[in-house]
Amino acid sequence: MLAEIITIGDEILIGQIIDTNSAFISKELNKIGVKIYQITSIQDDRDHILQAFKDAKKHADLVIVTGGLGPTKDDITKQTFCDFFEDTLIEDQSVVENVTQLFKKYQLNKPLPANFLQAMVPSKATILTNQYGTAPGMWMEKDETVFVSLPGVPYEMKHLVLEEVLPSVIKRFNRPYIYHKTLLTYGLGESAVAERIADWENSLPKTIKLAYLPSLGKVRLRLSSSGEDEVFLKESIDSRMEVLSEMLSDIAIGFEDETSIVGRIAHILNEKKQTLSLAESCTGGAIAERITAEAGASSFFMGSIVPYKTELKTQILGVPSSLIEEYSVVSIEVAESMAVNSCKLFNTDYAIATTGIAGPTKGDGKDEVGTVCIAIASPRGIVSEKFNFGNDRYRVIEKTINKAFEMILKEISKN
Repeated sequence: MLAEIITIGDEILIGQIIDTNSAFISKELNKIGVKIYQITSIQDDRDHILQAFKDAKKHADLVIVTGGLGPTKDDITKQTFCDFFEDTLIEDQSVVENVTQLFKKYQLNKPLPANFLQAMVPSKATILTNQYGTAPGMWMEKDETVFVSLPGVPYEMKHLVLEEVLPSVIKRFNRPYIYHKTLLTYGLGESAVAERIADWENSLPKTIKLAYLPSLGKVRLRLSSSGEDEVFLKESIDSRMEVLSEMLSDIAIGFEDETSIVGRIAHILNEKKQTLSLAESCTGGAIAERITAEAGASSFFMGSIVPYKTELKTQILGVPSSLIEEYSVVSIEVAESMAVNSCKLFNTDYAIATTGIAGPTKGDGKDEVGTVCIAIASPRGIVSEKFNFGNDRYRVIEKTINKAFEMILKEISKN
């Protein structure tokens, strides 16, 4: 079974917003055995939309469309659906009631006439009630191809996909079973990983595919297969993944969707009843952001300080100015002092400190752009390393974050 995802909106095409909807829909459809044939982003233009619908119908059993369902003149998806299905708009009373209830519950003001335009839907559509917004989802069929129209607002779309679309797709279509399992590794490049597992990879049956998914200091290894026998697929992939996990035990941190490197760090620190703090300079709070995205992070994470300016490392964090003058602000010595003082400031067992030159200019540093020092303070002492992560600012910051997590995980895993 094949599906196509069509996202409508000039804002996507000009880069004003990032299309995260397609990634979510693809992942959820794949879980229920639906393969994605194509993802298309198109402008808010009637002819363009109609052509995309015609093309999608040729090769897809299911077409999911997001965007263009607002009450303003630039949102033309509903009328274009009518043109494609040779239909007309009618007022749906269930949508009128939903709009009224949403405004009554969440808004101080009364709905405007424009808000009730959301109740004008194609007469042939099955309405998918949107409990988080005024734009309803719509399910329509043409010559055995199902078209589903969803709002572009991510949290509204996600609710409709999980609560309305997936259950309906499961009932409507016979689907094979698709199974993926992904191992997360940190600290070794794609080529080095491939060399280590070459014999294991060569022994895989043709029905199981291995994909390497590298990303700035980490590599994900995904096994995939599809078929009718769910139990057999799971056993075949799980058993091979267990072998791979053992082979890469020094760099593997667990399986995607089961854990993350932050989740692994949280588990170990909570188990040992120990705590963590941060002193971030070049990463500007990005490590703290990743940690606090983990539910329950307050059980082990005490806080972070971001002394971005050089003088604040002395004034607030207590790094001796003589140390900065002698070794430079981007140095192992300063990073170690930052980590030790972070432990003292937050009264934690462990601390991560980062200082570096992310670019594009050197700032107060003396080294080349891309130079980063990371230090980990622990009850056993301190470990630190100096790196050069290249001359692209995004790359430098992302590699610093991933390397910092790799280093702290290694330290807290020690007995």
